Amino acid sequence: MENLIQLVNKIQRACTALGDHGEESALPTLWDALPSIAVVGGQSSGKSSVLESIVGKDFLPRGSGIVTRRPLVLQLHKIDEGREYAEFMHAPRKRFTDFATVRQEIADETDRETGRSKGISSVPIHLSIYSPHVVNLTLVDLPGLTKVAVEGQPDSIVQDIENMVRAFIEKPNCIILAISPANQDLATSDAIKISREVDPKGDRTFGVLTKIDLMDKGTDASEILEGKSYKLNFPWIGVVNRSQADINKNVDMIAARRRENEYFATTPEYKHLAPRMGSVHLGKILSKHLETVIKSRIPGLQSLINKTIIELETEMNRIGKPIAADTGGKLYMVMEICRNFDQSFKDRLDGIRGGGEKIYQVFDSQFPAALKRLQFDKHLSMDNVRKLITEADGYQPHLIAPEQGYRRLIESCLVSIRGPAEAAVDAVHGILKDLIHKSMSETMELKQYPTLKVELGNAAIESLERMRDESKKATLLLVDMEYGYLTVEFFRKLPQDAEKGGNPTHSLFDRYNDAYLRRIATTVLSYVNMVCSTLRHTIPKSVVYCQVREAKRSLLDHFFTDLGKKEGKQLASLLNEDPAVMQRRTSLAKRLELYRSAQSEIEAVAWDK
Repeated sequence: MENLIQLVNKIQRACTALGDHGEESALPTLWDALPSIAVVGGQSSGKSSVLESIVGKDFLPRGSGIVTRRPLVLQLHKIDEGREYAEFMHAPRKRFTDFATVRQEIADETDRETGRSKGISSVPIHLSIYSPHVVNLTLVDLPGLTKVAVEGQPDSIVQDIENMVRAFIEKPNCIILAISPANQDLATSDAIKISREVDPKGDRTFGVLTKIDLMDKGTDASEILEGKSYKLNFPWIGVVNRSQADINKNVDMIAARRRENEYFATTPEYKHLAPRMGSVHLGKILSKHLETVIKSRIPGLQSLINKTIIELETEMNRIGKPIAADTGGKLYMVMEICRNFDQSFKDRLDGIRGGGEKIYQVFDSQFPAALKRLQFDKHLSMDNVRKLITEADGYQPHLIAPEQGYRRLIESCLVSIRGPAEAAVDAVHGILKDLIHKSMSETMELKQYPTLKVELGNAAIESLERMRDESKKATLLLVDMEYGYLTVEFFRKLPQDAEKGGNPTHSLFDRYNDAYLRRIATTVLSYVNMVCSTLRHTIPKSVVYCQVREAKRSLLDHFFTDLGKKEGKQLASLLNEDPAVMQRRTSLAKRLELYRSAQSEIEAVAWDK
């Protein structure tokens, strides 16, 4: 199962490349879900020496004050043979075979992030070491806990370091490697204190005791190492690091490890503990435990990754596709967005989505009601009928029937139908306009490109206005035709005047009596009602043909024609979007790539099990 640690190493490197290193983020973070080992200790606790002993190389900066000012993600890779080398993630194509230059690069990279102000940063340095003498292991070296700020550092640095350390080790997937010096009272150990706060049961804490060889004569650390004075769920491990004199003399790690083994094997107080003491044993125990934890976390990791991929894909779909680079791609993209809008508009008209049914209500309810409200009785009052009939006769009265009077009365009535006809056209126009706004809101891509939304909306409304104007012409023409040419069959079916009481022996002016005029008014009203009945059916046909059908067929024709004439820059201006949205899409795309890659890697390892 050694490939489990390599798997986590790979994912952690990808996380760090994305800026995902366990801090608060608006985006999902995979780092927090990955098991890791964080090394915690106070200044001068021997933390650096423990790490160098595990690696078997001098590679960490040393000095007074706070030396580690950024987290160091240290990934150890066991190779079968070959020369040892190191690689930094920030310099991926460069191999470091001289570990003194590794130490200098850590210091330089720290300064590049924090400046030379001796401040701290939570952005980690990512270092991989490949060696036949290491076990597969990942450790996160954190800044040493301190109680006082040194010159050049802000007073807040003490709390800042504690907050950073706490942010790493309080996560449930973090294994804590608490480093405490044996020559100090364990009760005052910074590492034990903070570990106990975040892991009170000790389920995630490994205790490491350093500087055992530097304890006062007559004292020993056997009770601590045996778990009697401070019990943890895992056995304490003691290490003997090189002294400062050894470091000054450049005593190599192989010799230091041999001396460490000899110390535990020959010291009476520790002989019985010797097999589980020392830095080599510590590395093996941590590697084995990390593998076990990773193995237990795989199902949860898979679940988290699958869930997050769905969330990221959903948001990517909401934000929309990135803008094409070439002119043809931009044109195609604009056309696709317009087609999506146009289809949404058609779906509403056809009843697939709501809104189109309101047009039928205009024809079935509003328009007939408007016709009924027309006050024809005002046009057909006795005074008005007498006036029009008399005026139509001119200087001599009509002989048989007042034909011109009929025509003028009918025309005066039918002209009033123009009002409801125009109102029907306007009502349908208003509904179509509302459907355009709803369809634009429904077309998610238009939210991404506000300029295109405005241009498209204006073009669609202009098309509707042209269609409305054409519809008004056609609809009013139907009304005009009705009084421009009367249906003669209607009048041929009417009895003649003589049969209705007209008596030729009476004075012609007797024909203007009230009874006669009422008959004329009644006849005209019957004809007008017949025409209204006809127009009630023909006007909706005209409105649908000129507006609704035309909107479905050619709403964006003019816009597409203009679009084909635009150059690359003009198309690009239509696809201007908020830079924050572009940045968000880029971040989401990178993170989605990370999660998909992690999904594949984890599934491959899970199948290998």
